[in-house]
Amino acid sequence: MKNSIGLLEFKSIAKGIEVTDEVMKSFNVELVMSNAICPGKYVTIITGELAQVKNAIELGKTLGGIFKIEAEMIANVHPEILPALSGTAEIEGITSVGVIETMSALNSIITADIARKAANVRLIEVRIARGLGGKGFTIFTGEITAVKRAISAVHEKFVPMGDVLCSTAISNCNKELVRKLFT
Repeated sequence: MKNSIGLLEFKSIAKGIEVTDEVMKSFNVELVMSNAICPGKYVTIITGELAQVKNAIELGKTLGGIFKIEAEMIANVHPEILPALSGTAEIEGITSVGVIETMSALNSIITADIARKAANVRLIEVRIARGLGGKGFTIFTGEITAVKRAISAVHEKFVPMGDVLCSTAISNCNKELVRKLFT
């Protein structure tokens, strides 16, 4: 059972590829994402059992050395995170929409996990870094009260630290906008 997720971010594409290769050879983890992002950084996301992900992230920190930007993990991640990251989440029945934009890729994943665990919302997309200058955003749907509750839960943790750039709750989102955003 894949219940943990880990993220490694490097300021060198070459080092990112090298470290990712070694992590994948050393531990029983699954590669969710591994690619260059703007501006000249490299991000790897892995998933697997807690101990395997924890050890993989520790190795990534060590091998990344001065090129490591972030190396973090989330234990017991909500099951909707992986489909939202890979763009395979169910997008039918969208009513109200919540969007949270973060200053980093890692915080986008963490905000998605917090939002989903805090309220009865459904994750649609977690987009990180690629084409976003290193930022990220999370989009989710549900009844407007649940969407607002999810945003509030994220704000409690991240706004004081300045990690949430912007957030919004949109009631009864326009159907044409929904179609353009998610198809």
